[in-house]
Amino acid sequence: MWLICGLGNPEKKYENTRHNVGFQSLDYFAKKHGLEFKLFKDFKSLASFYHPWAILVKPLTYMNLSGMAIKSWVEKQKIAPENLLLIYDDMDLPLGRFKILPKGGSGGHKGVQSVIEALNTSNFPRIKIGISRPPLGEDPKDYVLSPFKEEEVEVIKKVIKLVVQAIEDLFQEGLLKTMSKYNSLKVN
Repeated sequence: MWLICGLGNPEKKYENTRHNVGFQSLDYFAKKHGLEFKLFKDFKSLASFYHPWAILVKPLTYMNLSGMAIKSWVEKQKIAPENLLLIYDDMDLPLGRFKILPKGGSGGHKGVQSVIEALNTSNFPRIKIGISRPPLGEDPKDYVLSPFKEEEVEVIKKVIKLVVQAIEDLFQEGLLKTMSKYNSLKVN
């Protein structure tokens, strides 16, 4: 059983922002498979069950506190760190790229840092979705909370489709094969 966690912010005003590509990926996955998210108040999250492979989780704690909600699921479902997949935005990757990694640090991402601290480990797989760096002079906080530009929307939609395919392949082929299949792809 996998716990697939998309990072994002729960308010409607953040729905289509760069910081919410984790939520957007899970929303696309759910739509593709006819799943619905339900509120789990005790876990401070929305979740959907994709049997027998995964639980999809969108924490409602805001990005910087994501670890609290994810830890609740990990403990309740007895999920090993290697079966937790975190999906989130990454400014160090260009738009049109995503990278699957077996483990790693936070790279300065406060949502990822929250998960690492809550679980006391960084040994969990992740999918980092490239959103590029902000233009010179723009505050990174404002940049990640801004929507994609019109010319970027189609690119990010294509990336999210590939991310969902990668998640599906992960269930069938495992992490290493999925990494080698997708890590060199670039969407234009």
